[in-house]
Amino acid sequence: MTHDLTRERLAAGLGFALASAASFGLSGSLAKGLLEVGWSAGAATLIRVAIAAAVLIVPAIIAVRGRTHLVRRAWKIIVAYGVFAVAGAQLFYFLAVGYLDVSVALLIEYTAPVAVVLWLWLRHGHRPTPLTVGGAAIAAFGLAMLLNVFGGGQISIIGVLWALGAMVGASVYFIISGDEGNGLPPITLAAGGLLVALVVLAAAGLAGILPMRFSTGTVSFVQFDAPWWTVAIALGVITAAVAYVTGIAATRRLGARLGSFVALTEVMAATAFAWLLLGQVPAPVQAAGALLILVGVVVVKLGERPAATVVESMTEEPTRTDPPAPVPV
Repeated sequence: MTHDLTRERLAAGLGFALASAASFGLSGSLAKGLLEVGWSAGAATLIRVAIAAAVLIVPAIIAVRGRTHLVRRAWKIIVAYGVFAVAGAQLFYFLAVGYLDVSVALLIEYTAPVAVVLWLWLRHGHRPTPLTVGGAAIAAFGLAMLLNVFGGGQISIIGVLWALGAMVGASVYFIISGDEGNGLPPITLAAGGLLVALVVLAAAGLAGILPMRFSTGTVSFVQFDAPWWTVAIALGVITAAVAYVTGIAATRRLGARLGSFVALTEVMAATAFAWLLLGQVPAPVQAAGALLILVGVVVVKLGERPAATVVESMTEEPTRTDPPAPVPV
């Protein structure tokens, strides 16, 4: 029975993770359409977060009805999620692309799974297996191929620092999303984080850090044209509201480590949507990179500790004087 439950949890986690990756992956193509009609990156991000927060706020309140103490107890987690995982990751990434090629900035940000592995090892003692390390290396090489960065690009130290900030934000996203100990429903954590991010991004816009330019032009894609407001709604509902809720649900089932590697499929989804909506046909090396990412994710999964071992480690008497670290499941 335990084995069946574990398989069901894994299947559900992978389903949520792929849905989240596809939703996040659509954001680039939709935002690109808005940028081409005069929107700034900051404006697109702000409207995305604002719409998502508006969509989720009522369901989030209903989800904790009668349990508002959970929100009061976890307010620091919600603030950290909004500042780092939502606002920080996006803001730092947009600042990074002002100094680096987009592919280079993405490559640095998507080293987040490696940072998650190191955090779980150093902070909680979850030492990675050789298969986990090998899978990380395979996935990283595949990511570099998919982003087609081997042709080189201009490297700016300032840009690298901003991209590393985005990587930290993405790492915080996976670590907090995988924590079931706070008791917050995924939709409540997502809504709270989006509200915090909305305040942070609005403040950045008012301070002039994030330029805000809006436009009411028609957005053109390869197969169709769309009014700006329909693209903005899709950007907020699909690529933020749905993406964050399913991402949290996925990481709570897969754990921060495996969840972060499965999330690399977001780059594959982004490439596919750019092909369909923008006509950006991927090169053969990018297709090979996508395959290597899948191989890397499978190897990382094979390197995960078996469920039985996890259960045994949770029930055994600790031999150390400090309390055992929580094990993500």
